[in-house]
Amino acid sequence: MATTLESYSVCLQNVLGDALAQITERLGELTLIVKPQAYASAMLALRDHPDCRFEQLIDLCGMDYSDYGDGAWDGARFAVVTHLLSVANNRRVRVRVFCPDDDLPVVASMVDIWPAANWFEREAFDLYGIVFEGHPDLRRILTDYGFIGHPFRKDFPLSGNVEMRYDPTQQRVIYQPVSIEPREIVPRIVRDESYGAGR
Repeated sequence: MATTLESYSVCLQNVLGDALAQITERLGELTLIVKPQAYASAMLALRDHPDCRFEQLIDLCGMDYSDYGDGAWDGARFAVVTHLLSVANNRRVRVRVFCPDDDLPVVASMVDIWPAANWFEREAFDLYGIVFEGHPDLRRILTDYGFIGHPFRKDFPLSGNVEMRYDPTQQRVIYQPVSIEPREIVPRIVRDESYGAGR
């Protein structure tokens, strides 16, 4: 298995050329890190090149590396990770692209290459604030339209920014500032001295 994975790694390096920033093998899987400016062309090559033929996009998600490695991370904050499947070649590959700007994370949309990316990209936009350039309908998919912020970002407050409740006097749903005071939750175990002694 190792030999075929190594040879496939060389094949992918030849196909992607300068678009490839890094390739790693771990636990029998390949992870490709592609340059953001070459993301769309690299993904098109992975789909169309006869040695690749990744016909299916299995998953696409956002990542926030701001606290990765207990704060030791010094690279770009946001990334998009895509899992691809080649039924024809019985291969899987993981592709990661880092957003070059932490303040406004933007990468190319994959909807034109794999239509299945549509809702995955909307989810990554909603939860992480990653903008997918060229997406036909980039809007929130899980949170409310009036929602403030992106809840999967590491700096998002645990209690949120606003709370929503039904107001019986106005007979409608209203938004108001969060009424829960911020606190740090520390788990603790309280046990009786004789706990488990009668068994």
